[in-house]
Amino acid sequence: EVQLVESGGGLVQPGGSLTLSCAASGFIFRIYGMSWVRQVPGKGLEWLARIDNSGKLTHYADSVKGRFTISRDNAKNTLYLQLNGLKTDDTAMYYCAKSPHQWAMFADGDSRGPGTQVTVSS
Repeated sequence: EVQLVESGGGLVQPGGSLTLSCAASGFIFRIYGMSWVRQVPGKGLEWLARIDNSGKLTHYADSVKGRFTISRDNAKNTLYLQLNGLKTDDTAMYYCAKSPHQWAMFADGDSRGPGTQVTVSS
């Protein structure tokens, strides 16, 4: 059974930084691409970034390009998202998601964790 558990969220001031982690289990982490997505209450999921199974390929949404960095440690079965230059508009629940293969765009049906809340406020 696929299990994804996000952590690292919290309250941060505008301009601040956070590092989110996603601990993966129940599948062979190193052969699947992964994504980060977020959701604001009342709105749909917003895809943020994806990474291929090796960690060599990354792709970002325009809204976070240059501010967020996705990475992974296959030895630790862990996915990361470094958030820098946070804005109030970045306030959302953040989820990691497992891709169906090595390199794929996020789809609503992809497995996700329960999420970690990021709140950006002064």
